[in-house]
Order: sequence, then structure tokens, then C-alpha cells
Amino acid sequence: MEIIHVSAECYPVAKAGGLGDVVGALPKYQNKLGHIAKVVMPMYRTPFLYNHQFEVVHKGAFGMAHYYFEYTIIKESTNALGFDLYLVDINGLLDRERIYGYDDDIERFVAFQIAVVDWMSKWRHHPDIVHVHDHQAALIPFMMKYCYAYQHLSYIKTVLTIHNAQYQGWIDWNKSNYIPNWDNWKSGLLEWENSINSLASGVKCASKVNTVSPGYLEELRHEANGLENLFEYERGKCFGILNGIDTEVWNPETDPYLDKKFGLENFKEQKDVNKKILCDRFNLEVSKPLIVFIGRLVGEKAADLLPQVIGDSIYYMEGRMNFLVLGSGDPGIEYRLSHLHTHFFGYYNSHVGYNEKLSHIMYAGADFLLMPSRVEPCGLNQMYALRYGTIPIVRRTGGLRDTVKDFGEEGGFGICFNTASVGDITYSVHRSLELYAEKEKMNNIIKHIMQIDHSWEKSAEIYINLYNI
Repeated sequence: MEIIHVSAECYPVAKAGGLGDVVGALPKYQNKLGHIAKVVMPMYRTPFLYNHQFEVVHKGAFGMAHYYFEYTIIKESTNALGFDLYLVDINGLLDRERIYGYDDDIERFVAFQIAVVDWMSKWRHHPDIVHVHDHQAALIPFMMKYCYAYQHLSYIKTVLTIHNAQYQGWIDWNKSNYIPNWDNWKSGLLEWENSINSLASGVKCASKVNTVSPGYLEELRHEANGLENLFEYERGKCFGILNGIDTEVWNPETDPYLDKKFGLENFKEQKDVNKKILCDRFNLEVSKPLIVFIGRLVGEKAADLLPQVIGDSIYYMEGRMNFLVLGSGDPGIEYRLSHLHTHFFGYYNSHVGYNEKLSHIMYAGADFLLMPSRVEPCGLNQMYALRYGTIPIVRRTGGLRDTVKDFGEEGGFGICFNTASVGDITYSVHRSLELYAEKEKMNNIIKHIMQIDHSWEKSAEIYINLYNI
């Protein structure tokens, strides 16, 4: 089976969040199962582009309203990622350093999708599956079915994976002419609440739809940023498939970012060494439990609550723990967290920004990972933490509910709470202190969680089964 993944992100080429991790891993594991999986994404100006070899495989052009664009498709020549990688270059649109955040993002990603479909339309043979990810690629099923120039592709199965339904790719109707000539009788397949909604269109037009966890699929029927009725109506073709993690990248025994690697036999000693590296770097006391937050500093992750949670925990629990934060996002949250350490020096520190190496060391050296997310479709950080013997403290939402079980329950191993509130989070911090004091119980939990299998092998097989339904 030949599968084409179309995405705005793919690790390590360009990544802003979990979408990049998924698209960077799933095709590799599908190839290991004997299939042919490929990735197509925009050609951003990232270090990966300049540090790898590419060859030109196609040149084409298309009109978009009153614009005319030439595009180039290049292919990574060495199979460095374990699958074929194709990059789409459109001068003036996709040749940017950042993935998102430009005023013309609508034009950029519509043009990207047109270029992908136009290129596929020229192939002598066609893939079995076109697998699109999130709203930046969600118009492709519509284009393949109802744009006159591409209707010969309509027989190809399409799958839409929703990584985050909060972002839907809204487009004003006055820009409907961006989409190549299409059957105007099908306008209802583009529309949702008086605008073109890319994600809604993908849900309507794709052969199958999946979310990145079963829990998130259920949540979308009740809270989907306006698409609740659509998910309820289309529930028959919607599935929840839990993401996996790339265990070749996330392996504490071989991780190149770790000075002190470890496995089940020596985790007690080596996690302590990694913890000391962190504490020495950030002026924290190594004897105290270390609670870390790794992720985007945005409201979805409840990062706005972190300053008060950290302050209240240190004050009311008399400084019996340390906090370390890594991430970037909302400037206001960044500012508050950056300046918090002046009040809690020796108890708290942060690194505002993205640092892949530091994130690995934090997973390896921390005692607990805090994920108080308001929205978490799947979550990968808790799986990374489990793999590295770090106990997750999570809110019961989306994929966090599917992957973490409270240690107070039979067979449990994490700390769970119900609401994204300062009170619930600080109470969970207090529970982590109690668990930390029970060394034998703590070590038994660590030994257990390091053996939990969240690899992509199982999930990759489920995706193949989905394609065949």
C-alpha cells in the first residue's frame, strides 16, 4: 500500500508541536510494516533544508484567483528519515523560516494544498491513500473530489487526522476563488457557519476521519470550537487512534542528548545524575523533588496558571519542592515566568524558548512532569516522561485520560486531577510530595512506567486497518 502524508509539520524538518512528532514517526513505522509511506510538506527555510541533500523531481504552475504561482517539488536524496520526504517550494509564500504566524497564512497553505494535488494529478500511478493532517491540508479531499481539474483523483481514499480541532482554517467566502474551479453545487461541503471552514470540509469530504486519541474523539462531540454537531453527524466514519512515540528517538539507554544514559537496571543512580546536572545548571536543590513543565506557554496548556501554582506551592508547602519550566508561547506568560525566579530563587527556574536537548535532559532528570492542560488531544510529553521514568501529573482530559492512571487506583502509576484550576493542581503537587517520600513505592512505579509500551508499532497497524475499512 502506498500512503502519502500531507502535513504542515514533520520532525525534524520543521516542528511546532505534536503534529510534527507524529508525521515524523508514523510513516517510518508504516514502512517497517512493509508499506510505502511518504511525506509531503512545505519547503520552509530551516536548518534541515541546508544540511541535507535534495533533488528536483517536479516543476509546475497553477492559478489562484488573480495570482499565478510556479512551484517546485524536491526530494530528500538519502532517505535520512526512514521514508521519502518531499518539499514543496513556492517562492514568496513557503520560503519562510517559521511555520505559522504570518498575515498571509491562508494564501500560503491553500497554495501549498493546490500544489500537492496538482503534482499528484500528473503522476502516472496514484497512491492508495492520501492522508492529510489538520486544517492546513484538510481542503485536499474536497479538491480531489470536486475541483474539475483533479476529479480523476476522486477514487483515491483520503484520511484526515485531527491533531487539534481548535484551529480550523477559516477562510472568508470572498476568497473562495482561491480554490481551483470547482462544482458550485458543492459549496455546502466547504461551508460551516457562514465561512469556508477547512477542517469542517475535511471532515465532510474525507473517506475516514480520526482523532489522536479515543478520549479526544468523545470530547469533540461536546466541545469542538463550534463543530460539535458535525462530529456527532459524521460519527460513523470517525475513529480515535492513540498516538505513539518514536522509541528509537526517545530511548534513555541510547539518547545522544544524555550524558548519563540509563535503563531498568541502573535508573536509580543515573536519573539522580541527570537530575544533578539540571539542578546545578538552574540553581536548584537536588535533594528535593523536581517538578517540570515542558511545552507551549499558552492557555490550552493552562500555562497561565503556572505562576500562581508555583508560587502557592512553594509558599504553602514551605519550599519542599523545585520547579523548572521549559517552553515558549504567549509573551505575557513568558514574561511572568521569566521574572518569577527573582521571587523564588533556589526553588524555581525557567528556560523560555525551544531547546530539544534540554527537554531530553529534563525528562531524564525530573521526578515529575506537570501537564495541567485545558485541551490535550493526545499528548506525547506524558509518554516521553513514562519512557524516561518520570511520573506524570496530568489533568484527566483527551489523551491524558487514555494514557495515565492515578497511583491511588489499582495498577495506577501517575497523579491525576479533574479541573484546570490552581486548587486542583496545587493539591496534586502536594500528592507528589507524599509519593516522593515513599522511596520504595516511587522506585517501583518508575520501574513499571519505563516498561509501558507506547511505541508506534501498534498504532501504525491500527492506521493500516483504518485505511482498509
